[in-house]
Amino acid sequence: MSQIVNGTQQRWTSLRLANEHLMTQSSNSGKKGLRITILGINYSPEPSGNAPYTTSLAEGLKAAGHVVHVVTGYPHYPEWDLKQGYSGWSSEEEINGVSVRRLRHHIPRKPTAIGRIHMELSFGLRLMFARWHKPDVVLVVSPALFSCALAMIRIRSRPNRPAVGIWIQDLYSRGVVETGTGGGKLGQFATAVESKILRSADGVAAIHDRFKRHMVKALHVPEPSVEVIRNWTHLPASPTSGAAELRQRLGWQPDDVIVLHAGNMGKKQGLENVIEAAKVADERRSRVRFVLMGDGNQRKQLEASAAGITNISFVDSLPDVEFQLALVAADVLLVNELPGVKDMAVPSKLTSYFNAGVPVIAATDEDSVTAYEIENSGGGVRVDADDPLALVLTAEALANEPSIGAKLAENALRFRHEILSEAAAVAHYNDFITSLASSRGR
Repeated sequence: MSQIVNGTQQRWTSLRLANEHLMTQSSNSGKKGLRITILGINYSPEPSGNAPYTTSLAEGLKAAGHVVHVVTGYPHYPEWDLKQGYSGWSSEEEINGVSVRRLRHHIPRKPTAIGRIHMELSFGLRLMFARWHKPDVVLVVSPALFSCALAMIRIRSRPNRPAVGIWIQDLYSRGVVETGTGGGKLGQFATAVESKILRSADGVAAIHDRFKRHMVKALHVPEPSVEVIRNWTHLPASPTSGAAELRQRLGWQPDDVIVLHAGNMGKKQGLENVIEAAKVADERRSRVRFVLMGDGNQRKQLEASAAGITNISFVDSLPDVEFQLALVAADVLLVNELPGVKDMAVPSKLTSYFNAGVPVIAATDEDSVTAYEIENSGGGVRVDADDPLALVLTAEALANEPSIGAKLAENALRFRHEILSEAAAVAHYNDFITSLASSRGR
C-alpha cells in the first residue's frame, strides 16, 4: 500500500506541465467561430457514463466561441428506460446555450448484444437524415459504434464534406471480447468495423494512452491520427457540509465502514464480486458495509442475489448535490470490474471519485487501465478482480489505518486538481478540432 501512496509526484509534474502548455497554446492561437456538430446517443440529463463529458465539452466549446449543435438520443441511461417527460419522434431544446436536437430511437428492455445493436442502428438511421446545421467539423462519440458507422457513411458520401473526428470513450471491440458478449465471431466483426471506422476519420481522440496503443497496433489506425486527451472532472468542488446528515438519512451508522460503488450496474462491473464480499463481511461480523448506488441492467439480479445479506444495501441514483454528498460521506469508494476487463474502458466514475477526496479501492486485474490509473494517481489501492476476501480485508485495513486513507485521499484530490482539469481538456479539444477544420480548409 505504501508503494502507491508514494512516488507519484514526478508523474504528476510532467502531466501538469503538459496541461499548462496546452492551455497556454490554445489561448495564444486557434481559430474561433467554427460550426461544430457533436453526434452521440448520450447527453444531459443522463447522469453517468459518457453523457456528462459530452455535455461538458459541448458547453466548453460554446464558451470558447464556437457555434455548437448536438444531435443526440432520448435520455434512457443507466435505467435503460425512457426518462419521464420525453416523448415524440424528435424534439429540440437549448441546454446552457447549446442547441440540442433529440432523435427517438429503440431502447432495449434488456441491453443484450442484439438489443444494443438494434438501438445503435435505429439511432444511426435517424442521424443519416437529420439536420446537422452545415458544420465545419463533426465530432462523433463512440460508443455507439454502429451509429458511428452510419454517420461516417453520410459524411464520406458528400463531396464538400466537413472534417470529422471520432471521440473514443470506450473501445467497443475490446468490450465485446473482454466481456465475452456474443462469442468470438462478433468480436472479430466488431474489431473489423471499428478499425474501418477509425481509419476513415480525419482524426481520433482517445481518452487514454492505452487506448491509442491498441488502436495503432491492433486496429491499424495511423499513429499521427490519434490524439490522447484525458477525461476530466466535470463536477464542482465537493460540498464541505451535510455528509453526516446524509449518512443518517441513508441509514449508515457512525461505526459502519461504508464502501460505496456509485454508477452503472452492468455486466462489465462484475458486481457479483461485491455480493460475495458482503457475505464474507457478514461471516466476519465486519464493520464493512457495501452500498451499490445507481441503476443498470444487472440491478434486479444483484438485489435478488443479495437477499438475506445484512452487510449490503442498494440506493437509487441521487441528484447532483446529494450524489456528491454521498461520495464524500463514504469511507471508501469502490471500482469493481469483471475479471478479464483490461483495455475496453476507463471507468468514468474515477474522475468523480478523485474529486470527492475519499480513498479508492479498485477490484480489477493488475494490468488493466484502471489499475494503471490507480497507481498513477496514488489515490487508492488495487485488489484482484475476483477476490472478495481481499476486498473486505483492504477496506478493514484502511479503516484501521486512517493516516494511510488520509494520504490516499490527499493524493486523489491533488491528482484531480493538477491533472484532471476541465480547462486543460477543453483547450486540448479546441486545438484538436481546429486542426481537423484546417485539414479540410475550413
